[in-house]
Amino acid sequence: MPLPIVHYNDPILRKKGNKIAEFDNALADFARQLVATMHESGGIGLAAQQVGRAAQVCVVDLRESDAKYSWELDGGHPPPEIFMPLVIVNPSVEFPPGVEKKVVEEGCLSFPEIRGDVERFERITVRFQDERGIAHVLTCNGLLARCVLHEMDHLNGVLFIDRMDKKTRAGLDEAIRLLAKETRQQKEEQKKS
Repeated sequence: MPLPIVHYNDPILRKKGNKIAEFDNALADFARQLVATMHESGGIGLAAQQVGRAAQVCVVDLRESDAKYSWELDGGHPPPEIFMPLVIVNPSVEFPPGVEKKVVEEGCLSFPEIRGDVERFERITVRFQDERGIAHVLTCNGLLARCVLHEMDHLNGVLFIDRMDKKTRAGLDEAIRLLAKETRQQKEEQKKS
């Protein structure tokens, strides 16, 4: 069952997620809910903070994307249909030496209809566990790298608007202020109910 997505300026979006210690049925169920919510919302990634939990778990699924990217998972090259949706738990990222950064427009399910240019590393290696606690190493580039970095930022309380240059961010300030106001009003209404 899909979960409600938290919008900016909910405080949970600024919380660093707690490391996952127990790989149990509750975590597997939560991962399935994250995937269902991401799919229902038309997203390609979703982090625990975006559904109101400060935990080091996110999901990514690019099977419907026609973007070009390359990957190596655990030393192999399995088709995306085998390893996606990807459940990423307790991740850490490394940037190979000499890797360039690239500016690409991004969006975020916690910022409906707000998009802006963000500079990110073009290639990464991420070490993580899946929902069963099995360790993995993923080296990837392009949209897959960008999506993983975007979701990992959420796990650390960092938002894509924080990564924008001043000019890009300034152009979105009014829309961001309106979204923050709507979120505040919804929270107040929920308290009254």
